[in-house]
Amino acid sequence: MITVHHLNNSRSQRILWLLEELGLEYEIKKYMRDATTMRAPADLKAVHPLGKSPVITDGDITVAESGAIIEYLVDTYGPALKPDAGTEAYRRYVYWLHFSEGSLMPPLLMKLLMNQIKSAPAPFFVKPIAKQIAKRVDDNFIAPELVKLFTYIEAELTAHDWFAGDAFSGADIAMSFPLEASAARGGLDKRMVRLQGFVDRIHARPAYQRALERGGEYGIVGN
Repeated sequence: MITVHHLNNSRSQRILWLLEELGLEYEIKKYMRDATTMRAPADLKAVHPLGKSPVITDGDITVAESGAIIEYLVDTYGPALKPDAGTEAYRRYVYWLHFSEGSLMPPLLMKLLMNQIKSAPAPFFVKPIAKQIAKRVDDNFIAPELVKLFTYIEAELTAHDWFAGDAFSGADIAMSFPLEASAARGGLDKRMVRLQGFVDRIHARPAYQRALERGGEYGIVGN
């Protein structure tokens, strides 16, 4: 039996979605973020030394990192969600599977950090300086980088509804979290018609809805 060590409002939601798409039986062990720090609880370290989610166990196999988990589950249980090797669709599948964490998530995390710096408690003589530094980093680097990435992804979705091509694949599941985060607080809006259409399509999938019901709190959706 597969067990998902699932943290609320996190990347592990897309692992639940993948399992629902694959029609696999699984168990969920739920963990809640600290309400103040938003960090994962310390007891996740009993599952993996870094104490982060998602992590799955499948018998005596433990797999961490959401991209690696997607690859493991698709390779082991869901070949229909991976294009045939050697095809253009397969090359796109691999590219977008890694793009999600390698290119899109870093500036999103930086934006979250800068927003936290802007709103964090600080002595009155420090706060204006910290806010100004965070604003300059956001305005001069993060925001332009995100616009560049969104524009690129929008263009890539011109010919197809899905990232690997005409068929839904594990790459779409990998791209779901950063695009949802972008729509919630990363500056992605309805001007990016194809990106918004992608988000709407994944939210309409029955497996996605089942995963939301099982996973519980997922504040990124609808924010």
